[in-house]
Amino acid sequence: MRRRSFLAAGALASTGCTSLAVAPAAWAAELQPLGSPGKFDYAWLKGAARDLAHTPYRPHGKALPRDVAALDWDQYQAIRFKPDHALWADERLRFRIRLFHLGLFFKRPVRMFELAGGQAQELAYNPAMFDYGRSGLDGARQPRDLGFAGFRVHVAPDFDRDVAAFLGASYFRAVGAERQYGLSARGLAVDTALGHDEDFPDFTDFWFERPAPGANSVVVYAMLDSPSITGAYRFAITPGELLTMEVDAALYPRRQIERLGIAACTSMFHVGENDRRTARDWRPEIHDSDGLAMHRGNGEWIWRPLVNPATLRFSSFVDKDPEGFGLMQRDRNFDHYQDDGAFYEKRPSLWVQPKGAWGEGAVQLVEIPTVDETFDNVVAFWNPAQKPQRGQELLYGYRLYWGATAPVRPALATCVATRTGIGGTVGRKPQHWSWRFVVDFAGGQLARIDPKTTTIEPVITASSGSIELKSARPLASVNGVRATFDAVPPPRSGPVTLRLFLRADGQALSETWLYEWTPPAPADRKLAPA
Repeated sequence: MRRRSFLAAGALASTGCTSLAVAPAAWAAELQPLGSPGKFDYAWLKGAARDLAHTPYRPHGKALPRDVAALDWDQYQAIRFKPDHALWADERLRFRIRLFHLGLFFKRPVRMFELAGGQAQELAYNPAMFDYGRSGLDGARQPRDLGFAGFRVHVAPDFDRDVAAFLGASYFRAVGAERQYGLSARGLAVDTALGHDEDFPDFTDFWFERPAPGANSVVVYAMLDSPSITGAYRFAITPGELLTMEVDAALYPRRQIERLGIAACTSMFHVGENDRRTARDWRPEIHDSDGLAMHRGNGEWIWRPLVNPATLRFSSFVDKDPEGFGLMQRDRNFDHYQDDGAFYEKRPSLWVQPKGAWGEGAVQLVEIPTVDETFDNVVAFWNPAQKPQRGQELLYGYRLYWGATAPVRPALATCVATRTGIGGTVGRKPQHWSWRFVVDFAGGQLARIDPKTTTIEPVITASSGSIELKSARPLASVNGVRATFDAVPPPRSGPVTLRLFLRADGQALSETWLYEWTPPAPADRKLAPA
């Protein structure tokens, strides 16, 4: 995993732009062609990616000019793309594309092309497209072949704010109706959390297909390259309350890959109601996502709350033909965060919906310790059971949904909060050490069940240790049910997997709550005073 700042600079540079008093200029006049237009379609791109995989990897780009390479955070943020120079700014289209300047963390140039009538025309860097502000950079001194770092998508009627941004390696992100950036996606994750350096593939080229007048979607193609693998991507981006990306990917390994991460989601979890291990901040909770949701191929829904672990934690959830998964921000109550600058309660969730059967594999989750919110420390992805081999073609299609909720929800009750703390009974001297779990469920049939005539049972299992003091009772504040129990760890150290769902009359009432709990070492299990 890399620092959260790997993409954060793009978020700051891509929001809240205001119109600049500059003369309008057509894109074609500002971006001079670097070569003759060429015929382009997705089949050609897949062939190019396949051919590239049969050649040795060569790093992209060249050394940046010294003044560009030396830009610090504030200087880079001072560089703004001029809105009047956006792609399609002089046309009556719903979409516009603005570009990011190179510098700071973004040192590899990315080639950009416009597609019209099946013809691809490469676009050239021109310093006149940028307002350098207080960056200290002299645009007139920059080489004409400097290139760009990435791009962002703007949509009518609000062209001042972007709805999607692609910047850095294969990272990108988007917003739903609340227009608040948060977690990111990646084109691909390679060898994440394997004890050696992770391979971060790059999107090296982008092609922007000119949308038809009135079109609701914009199509972007991308070439992906890394020492391990190449790929051809097609993104159809449709803004809305839930922004949707239709993704098609064709992948061509250069070598056997130990762990391939398809549809990788990257987020941050620092402090939450269930995990306050590093809580030193005045804000009650700090996270972009609070859980991993999974809709398994057998129809089961699983909710796995995120944690900020003391050591790196890797979890694998074996499945076949998954229906979907995603990193979600279910808690959308401002009072739970109290951050009127970052607005964590508005951060989007990201739901992955496979198109077609993905076969056998696992949804895998990596949680990395972090000391603050500047690190992206959570990643989730689909890992196929068969390790990709050199010379293969791997085809994956999926939809990405960005917004407050997933496009599908279980008919059962869902977990809306997880809290933890010392176990035992108040007023009684504890005989042994235990840890309390309090899990709230809402939705489904819970609001319609009469507790006087129907007994709701919490079904709880633990991979080791024991469970005691379990209960389930109505909770009016969420119009649902609160399940509580104490977990007593085994005498030895090690993680404990906890599993919980609600049941009545032999029928499941809720999704499955799944938790990876690491009790303190036996010597650190201090009994609370009576």
